[in-house]
Amino acid sequence: MRVYVAAPKPSGVYPGIVFYSDIYQLGGPIIRLANYLAGYGYVVAAPEIFHRIEPIGEVIEPDDLGRMRGNDDARQTAIKNYDSDGRAVIDFLKSESSVATDKIGTLGFCIGGHLAFRTAFESEIKASVCCYPTGVPSGKLGQGVADTIQRVAEIKGEMLIVFGTLDRHTPENDRLTVKNELEKANIPHKIVTYEAEHTFMRDDGYRYDSVVTTAAWSEITAFLERVFAS
Repeated sequence: MRVYVAAPKPSGVYPGIVFYSDIYQLGGPIIRLANYLAGYGYVVAAPEIFHRIEPIGEVIEPDDLGRMRGNDDARQTAIKNYDSDGRAVIDFLKSESSVATDKIGTLGFCIGGHLAFRTAFESEIKASVCCYPTGVPSGKLGQGVADTIQRVAEIKGEMLIVFGTLDRHTPENDRLTVKNELEKANIPHKIVTYEAEHTFMRDDGYRYDSVVTTAAWSEITAFLERVFAS
């Protein structure tokens, strides 16, 4: 599994982040997001989520054909394989001398937001950031139906969920379901919503919103800093 790693330039020991892309894998917009986060003092490890299907280093174009291809790759991937990949990246981060092994988190976008949500089930995860996560209430993720919403009580860290109110992939009912299940399980969490569309943090498309992205990053970096400082 190819993993892109971004880290601060100064030598030191930093928190580690399992960083999940959307269905287009590790293209320019996602790499820029990973690099941006690393600049705040994190070792960011971003796996190619479809490495069992796509050639190594493959970037899926964010157009109509690419969307079909990425969604098909997602449907062909076993949920247990997504989970084992997350576990492998956690173990990789823990093996790195530049990573504080007691300060591991996860962050993801779209399908990657759902993957970050599931990675929060792992005991090492202290902080999880899920940006417009898709399919959490419905279980739409890969082959079969994911049991994510039924396992919310397994989360041991804190959660930050970022939604766009104009996002048809995360309708209001889904957002409320996620909120209610986190509250029911007494999981420390914060949900922030913006008047924005799906994938509003990708800087290569018409749905990109620079103002909202800046606001979201302010929430994300403050959240991570607070959790890892405690």
